[in-house]
Amino acid sequence: MAAPSDGGSKDELKTHFGTREGTYTLMPLSEYSKPSRVAYNGQTNTPVKVSFVRNTDANGSPVDRICFNVGRELFVYVYKGVKKAADLTKPVDKRIYKATLPTCHDFNPDYIWSDSVLLLVGFTAGQVQLIDPIKKENSKLYNEERLIDKTKVTCIKWIPQSRNQFLVSHASGQMYVYNEDLPCGPTPPHYQPFKNGEGFSIYTCKTKSTRNPLYRWIVGQGAIHEFAFSPCSLYLAIVSQDGYLRVYNYNSMEILGSMKSYFGGLLSVAWSPDGRFIVTGGEDDLVTVWSFHERRVVCRGQGHKSWVNVVSFDFYTSCVCDDTGCDFNGSEEDYHSSRHCHSKDSGVTKTSDSNRNSLDGNGLNITSYRFGSIGQDTMICLWDLTEDIIKQSAGRSRNSIAPLSNSASCLPRCNSLPNSQKRNSIGNDVSAHVEGYSNTNQIQNAVMNASNKFATLSVADRKESQEKKEHKRNFSLASRNTDKVNMLKSNHVKPIDDSIKLLGTPSCPRLDEVPMLEPLVYKKIAHERLTALVFREECLVTACQEGLVYTWARPGKVSS
Repeated sequence: MAAPSDGGSKDELKTHFGTREGTYTLMPLSEYSKPSRVAYNGQTNTPVKVSFVRNTDANGSPVDRICFNVGRELFVYVYKGVKKAADLTKPVDKRIYKATLPTCHDFNPDYIWSDSVLLLVGFTAGQVQLIDPIKKENSKLYNEERLIDKTKVTCIKWIPQSRNQFLVSHASGQMYVYNEDLPCGPTPPHYQPFKNGEGFSIYTCKTKSTRNPLYRWIVGQGAIHEFAFSPCSLYLAIVSQDGYLRVYNYNSMEILGSMKSYFGGLLSVAWSPDGRFIVTGGEDDLVTVWSFHERRVVCRGQGHKSWVNVVSFDFYTSCVCDDTGCDFNGSEEDYHSSRHCHSKDSGVTKTSDSNRNSLDGNGLNITSYRFGSIGQDTMICLWDLTEDIIKQSAGRSRNSIAPLSNSASCLPRCNSLPNSQKRNSIGNDVSAHVEGYSNTNQIQNAVMNASNKFATLSVADRKESQEKKEHKRNFSLASRNTDKVNMLKSNHVKPIDDSIKLLGTPSCPRLDEVPMLEPLVYKKIAHERLTALVFREECLVTACQEGLVYTWARPGKVSS
């Protein structure tokens, strides 16, 4: 593994960085922000999030649109990529909110017309708004009186393959399923139990006529920070402040597996292109790769010096092998060949048929995964997960970690399901549960080992300024949940203190029990904490809490 590249001096911002495929270059003309700059206010500014959608214009030509929030404002622009300069004087839509601030948003990928798109927006006070930034006619407000949930919306997404349903998570630790066509009642909803399991409960709305929300999920303890649907749209991964990654079959509402952070909450989650792996980032300053099919931690990545805000897989530079050779993955939708990949360039060799355990639906074998992470340390890290790391992790797990039960290995591979069967496999999945230590001596040893590990982790070794320490304390206090929903959760969730029993198990292996990745790229690219990372075909896009959205051109996409 190559050593991480130099991050530069404290105040030096990088404008380019090199990878195996070439040099990524910052495009100053493609910068998006508020048209009029104002002084950054760390107390009122919510994290800047970025959403994209592609539709067509009147002539049938593809048009990209970008949405991002800055403070109380929400902007939608035509995104011109790396070839043309951004025009901040002509927004598609611009909105300023008074009593609440936008926190997250998502375009509906199944409702795209030349003159219409649907955009969901979540707010700090708990409301959800549905708007059409092009027509500006369609506008609906959900949870308007805050009768459903009064806490901040933390993540919002359209449910895949369901044109009119969306999922919303809150800082209360609850998620709600909405139907855009249904109203919210004038009185607080009454719920009846629908399903429950370890660490979660699901309720339906008890009314004579169907209304929003359709379902209420109570998951874990503390805020739900992010959730993500698998590429096949069948599975749902959730990360929360209690430090757990939980993976569910969304249709059957059954938990399939879980993972515990090394310490602290988990803030971000992403699926690999083939649904084989899930990567998380959080308050332990680490990125963690978890195998969905084997229910174990594959490796951890150590490089960030503060909390990891966002993780994301790069669908376009994953190295793919088929019977004709290795190629870089071309897009999220299709694994078409875009560049020939030799072992001397990528450090990845073609695997034999007996080792092809990551086949996707197109019969391609991903032998190297690229993913990125950004954090409050203002750094961007790029990581390569290769077959040698995966095999090394498998060897370690057999020697130092108890194997999973045979039933856990029966889970079907995500992308191996035909599209016609993806939404009809309710009840075909199995639940994997890892028991903690039962022996008192084992628990005591686990606590002592945990203390030793914490003392050697980089987060304790780094030298932070007093300003950063105060900043982290304030941020942590904001994420604590004091809502009465914790009383409900105490009925079905084990105390957080019991999580120490998981140390040394597949759910939370010790640091010396799994391989440690070093970042391929480690660069300081902003003055304020980074809050958004999106990989696109010709570029990658980052955003910081100052309200600046940067475009980094991929190698060969622009002239030097």
